[in-house]
Amino acid sequence: MWFAVLLLFLTVLGAGWSTRLVPTASTVWMKPLLAFSGAYLFTLTITHLLPEALLLVPGNMHRIGYFVLAGFFGQLVLEVFSQGVEHGHVHHHSDHVGHVPFLLLFSLVIHSFLEGSILVKAPEAGAMSDNFYAILTGVALHHIPAAFALMAALRLRLGSFRKALPLLVLFALAAPVGIIVSNYVVLDQLLTGGLYAALLGFVAGNFLHVSTTILFETSPEHKLNLPKLAATLAGTLLALGVEAL
Repeated sequence: MWFAVLLLFLTVLGAGWSTRLVPTASTVWMKPLLAFSGAYLFTLTITHLLPEALLLVPGNMHRIGYFVLAGFFGQLVLEVFSQGVEHGHVHHHSDHVGHVPFLLLFSLVIHSFLEGSILVKAPEAGAMSDNFYAILTGVALHHIPAAFALMAALRLRLGSFRKALPLLVLFALAAPVGIIVSNYVVLDQLLTGGLYAALLGFVAGNFLHVSTTILFETSPEHKLNLPKLAATLAGTLLALGVEAL
């Protein structure tokens, strides 16, 4: 459990720190990574999150659909404020230099907290507990381009890495806090009354929105791009391979 907390925290810090080494003006290299993470996340949602959410409420499966829709459109609302940073949008211009983008940061923290909150390690969580590390991998992969894009935006707004670093740390803490809250604070309440199934459905809706947006945006002109195609296939096969282990 604490390995998961540390991994997600260090993944965000490492990706954000890399903006000191990698030019943010050129993000061509990010598109294959986004395609890989988007395909992994999409496959994971279809093969794990949705089936497991349905299995947890066998007598009331249709209810999960409402939570999936809520998560999908809820993510749409969050992205109004986050400006697409969740799927690696790096913004090179800003009209608010010197101001902390509180709404952007708040929406990303909420999104990340929800992602961490589904990572429950308990027998009552069903196969989600057995597939804990497969889902953890998907969340970590998703956070790499998001943290890079966030740090690029913060450095542009605030003018220095030092001023942006505390805000990156806040984002890095969101998913680990979600894990801790779900596993140590509200675990009993979460695993009774279908609450965990509802949470899985909601986050599955989030993931469906983010992953499909990533996959569509990496090929906006619908042209064959071999590196992106290879990355997409690799992400899909890895998610399927992890499932088979």
